[in-house]
Amino acid sequence: MSWGTELWDQYENLSLHTQKGIEFLERYGHFIRDRCAIEVEYAAKLRRLVKSYQPKKKEEEDYQYSPCRAFKMELNEVNDQAGQREVIAENLQANVLRELNILVKDFKEDRKKHLQEGARLMANLTGQIGNLERARKAYEKAFREAERAVENYQRADADLNLSRAEVEKQRMNMTLKTQQSEEAKTEYANQLQKTNDMQTLHYHTAMPEVFQHLQELDEKRIKNMRNYMLKSVEIERAVAPIIAQCLDGIEKAANEINEKKDTLLVIERYKSGFQPPGDFPFEDLSVAKTYDSNSQLSQPVMQPIHNHHLTAKGTVSGSKIKKRVGLFGIFSSNKKLIENNVPGYGDGAKEDCSDLPPNQRKKRLQQRLDEIQAKIQQETAARDGLMKMKGVYEQNPALGDPMSIEGQLNQSSNKLDKLGAELAKFQGYFEEAMRAGVSLSSPSQAPRKPTSNGSATRPLSSRRSSHSGGEESLSRSASDSSVSNANANQPIHKKSAPGTPQPTHGSTNSPESGLGESRTSLPGSGGEEYYVDEIDAQPPLGTCRALYPFDATSEGSIPMYDGEELYMIELDQGDGWTRVRRISQPIEGFVPTSYIECHLYNT
Repeated sequence: MSWGTELWDQYENLSLHTQKGIEFLERYGHFIRDRCAIEVEYAAKLRRLVKSYQPKKKEEEDYQYSPCRAFKMELNEVNDQAGQREVIAENLQANVLRELNILVKDFKEDRKKHLQEGARLMANLTGQIGNLERARKAYEKAFREAERAVENYQRADADLNLSRAEVEKQRMNMTLKTQQSEEAKTEYANQLQKTNDMQTLHYHTAMPEVFQHLQELDEKRIKNMRNYMLKSVEIERAVAPIIAQCLDGIEKAANEINEKKDTLLVIERYKSGFQPPGDFPFEDLSVAKTYDSNSQLSQPVMQPIHNHHLTAKGTVSGSKIKKRVGLFGIFSSNKKLIENNVPGYGDGAKEDCSDLPPNQRKKRLQQRLDEIQAKIQQETAARDGLMKMKGVYEQNPALGDPMSIEGQLNQSSNKLDKLGAELAKFQGYFEEAMRAGVSLSSPSQAPRKPTSNGSATRPLSSRRSSHSGGEESLSRSASDSSVSNANANQPIHKKSAPGTPQPTHGSTNSPESGLGESRTSLPGSGGEEYYVDEIDAQPPLGTCRALYPFDATSEGSIPMYDGEELYMIELDQGDGWTRVRRISQPIEGFVPTSYIECHLYNT
């Protein structure tokens, strides 16, 4: 089917149809353009949405829970989806919209050219028909005049009254008019033939060709419309697998949410490691009457009841509790000096994290150890790179001076030494925290019953006198119960510890004999450990290493674990006890001499 044969007389309608078709294609281009703008805007809004819901730095610790991690993964997948929407917009603009705009412009130009050609052909045919009409009218006029001239000649020839000259005149007029009629007839015949030929060419060749071009133009428009729609589908289908992967990632993240694991994480994060408080004791006021030094009766006073339900620092409500003071806060004389010299004292956190609950302390120290080990690996890699560079310089001095690397190598070695020392220090802190955690959960660390005078602890006697300058040894003591408890708490697979020395209650060296002015033991320590003033601390005579673990259960003694390194402050005075001080903390006490291996400093 062809427009030239079927629609030979529908020039105006075809012109209007092609115009509407091109306008429709242009409208589809506007649709693609607006869709690209929407896709870009949608992607931008998705990115802004993801950015606004990204976890803040202060919220990173909360994102260890599975719902938070899943939500973060969903944000990442949505951000990837936004990128795919941008890809769709870019491909539509590059592969559809740009080509479509060029095609619409070409269609408009081709249509205009074809319509102009059709208008020219129609104008030529119309002009030829006009010439034919004029030739026909001229022939008709000449034929009428020729007929009248013939009638006038016949009438004059029949009239005997007219002269011969008048008859000759009518004959010549007749001949002229007849000749003019023949010429008009010939011209009319020529114009008629020419018009018929042109009309045949116009309707069978010229205009069908124009209509054929218009038909091809319209079919090309329709075919490209189909192609552009299919290409739009292909562009979106190309990113569909990636979007499907994003949705699969969201589904996978949702399936990874585990309420049981989150419950364990909450326990691990907020568990303090302390034991629940015991029962409140009953205080009988009728028995609590005492007399003071002036022999005046004192009124019985009930001790205030402390709330043990407060949560320690590092737990959920830890931020509501006033920050507790450092371990040295019990000494008021040199408190300011300690605040200036002890790391982490006061408002800042302590270096050994001893102000945290046991579980939180172990966790924080483990993080610190991981950080130090990462720094050591990084610094080791940097040093190895410098060594390789030095080797290259030594093999090829033209590349550089090997001595220029020495300074960097020395600096790297110093950093590694400092990091190693810091690692060893924090490993000691971590081991101490592990031991503290075990001791808290051990039944041997249960609160000690009060002694005969109602006190669970006794202060140490003063080591030195500011006036006499002489030093008295710390009182020493040991009980059979402490020895039996210490041996009973040892694991079965360990080799048995040697016997503990017997107490000498009458001796001046007995831990329970001298109770003069002394450092005060920490509240709740049960008299097992004693803190010493850093200013008055006696310099160590050497170091010692614990051969067996020892649980202190008597006044003046301190516990130690197998392999622990301690400072030796005072040698054994013959009673089987040696005075030691912890390396990591200013805590002094007595341990059995047979439980340690001593190493004196060379003086």
